[in-house]
Amino acid sequence: MTSVAKKQANNASFQAFMNAYIKEIDTGVWHTKAEWVIRTGIQLHQNDKYAVELFLTANNTRLSVSASYRSTVGRHIFTSIYKQLPNSLQWEEISFMSAILLLIDEIYSEGETNTIAEQSLELYARTIESHQIMAMYLENRAGDPDLESNRFIDSEQAILFGHWLHPTPKSRQGMHRWQHELFTPELKGQFKLHYFAAKQPITFSNSAETECAFEILENIALSDGTSSTKALIEEIHRKNLKLLAVHPLQADWLCAQAPIQKMLIEGELLQLGELGPSFTPTSSVRTLYNAELNYMVKVSIPVKVTNSLRKNMHHELEAGVTLCRLLKRCGFSTHYPQFRFIEDPAYISLNAGNGKESGFELILRKNPFNKINESAGSCTTQSIAALVQDPLVPGGQSRLASIIHSQAQKEGIDSSEVAAKWFDTYLNCAIEPAIRLFDQCGIALEAHQQNSLLAISEGYPTAYYYRDNQGFYLSKERQQILETMEPQLVHCKDLFYSEQMIINRFTYYLFFNQLFAVISRLGSDQLALEPTLLNKTYHRLKSMLPSLGSLGTAFVTSVLARAKLPFKANLLTRVKDVDELEAQDELAVYVWVINPFKNIEQLSEAPSHVNEQRQESADRVVANAC
Repeated sequence: MTSVAKKQANNASFQAFMNAYIKEIDTGVWHTKAEWVIRTGIQLHQNDKYAVELFLTANNTRLSVSASYRSTVGRHIFTSIYKQLPNSLQWEEISFMSAILLLIDEIYSEGETNTIAEQSLELYARTIESHQIMAMYLENRAGDPDLESNRFIDSEQAILFGHWLHPTPKSRQGMHRWQHELFTPELKGQFKLHYFAAKQPITFSNSAETECAFEILENIALSDGTSSTKALIEEIHRKNLKLLAVHPLQADWLCAQAPIQKMLIEGELLQLGELGPSFTPTSSVRTLYNAELNYMVKVSIPVKVTNSLRKNMHHELEAGVTLCRLLKRCGFSTHYPQFRFIEDPAYISLNAGNGKESGFELILRKNPFNKINESAGSCTTQSIAALVQDPLVPGGQSRLASIIHSQAQKEGIDSSEVAAKWFDTYLNCAIEPAIRLFDQCGIALEAHQQNSLLAISEGYPTAYYYRDNQGFYLSKERQQILETMEPQLVHCKDLFYSEQMIINRFTYYLFFNQLFAVISRLGSDQLALEPTLLNKTYHRLKSMLPSLGSLGTAFVTSVLARAKLPFKANLLTRVKDVDELEAQDELAVYVWVINPFKNIEQLSEAPSHVNEQRQESADRVVANAC
């Protein structure tokens, strides 16, 4: 493995873990560079501006974490870490991975011994696995020009560092090393689906399209253009069987399960093998894309990605179809055409007879980014996760910074002016419509940065796309109205949540995970001051209040007025080994963090560009927010 890939993986793994630790467990004591040098004698790096002091009770140790950038809202940038020697005033620099292991020891320093041993080993294993996998991805993709491509699938497969606030961003438990080349987006895997045929009475499906789900899947298989596939589909029709398809990894797992083996032996289920066109995975690993097709497929895989075993749940299947119909009937997109949904309008599965998921659950997702649409339009579409990711080349630019600097050259203006305009159009496309959807329709979205995509034309966002039928929260207060609008919602009770639960989750996903990631990226790229962008957002939210109804007013007021806001604690979720998809209400662990909007009114409403005159005021807001 090259030293560059290993160094990048070391750094990215530490940034993710350390930021999660400071956000969720211990904010530490922040010191300026000057005062910390005087107090400790540690000679910080030239670009360092701060040091965070942490005391670890488990080892009776103090750590000093140097930071070159301190974020108001999101992700600090750490550069090095020092440990105080026992019974000494001396400090020594330690490696990032050594520091992570010390922090894991600290996390599990209290509690029952057996539980600690089991859970801490699990976190050790996932942390090391994530680091090793990330290094492998970085080494394999080094120098790949597709990493700079703006095509939808190329940007999906360029997220090599993973979730910006997850302690194990590239954990892929259940996937062997040799399988990564075939099945992961980061290594641009290519493979065919594994097909089965089943007797009609044990299959079920639904579709909001003019075609039924089985017809759509058959057309996907037939798109390979081979006579053998055509003959196979004709034979299935003659035998009155229904076509099923799963991920190759899932096929191996299914064929090892006793109930499925019994169905295969008794002839209720036939194994057809791999056929049809090749697919390549998007950033979620289990949603699969083919540039020639009008649909993607979302399948189950026997792999734990970050916190959860990734499988399609029963209640998600009908929810996707029902939500597709609901969104069309509520007419929101007519009023906000720049706010779009990538629909999951059809599904197929097998009834295994136990009332639970059989493992054959397949969701058909609309593909607005096929070759025809991409070549016809002038815009490119990328996830916010891809846009805000750290530069993949040391010393390079983030995708967002590259877009803004390029547009500034075209317009002949300063990059900070473009950044301000870009941020305004982003608020118009992504943030304000999401709030109005909740206000007007009682529908909130799990709009995190991976589920959120921006269409960018001539340097600026022109449309927002939301994907994922797992991430809809419908207001119980609007339940009767929504069920009248779409009667099939009576079969989707799991979609309805209390107003307060929705407000808490929506706050995290829309603000902390998505909006604050954009603000933090623009700030760390020195394209804007974070407090300036917070100030702009604050006044946009305030200006919306007179036109909002009860739900929107409650949400915006909550975001602006509460001293602390709910924050999804990915590290603590991992520490407690919670699988979100299996938990009640799919609820992860949440903590309360200081609301960065609380002190923002002290800033003036000056234009959003970086200047030294406002730095002192900005620093005060940063200090209050951390």
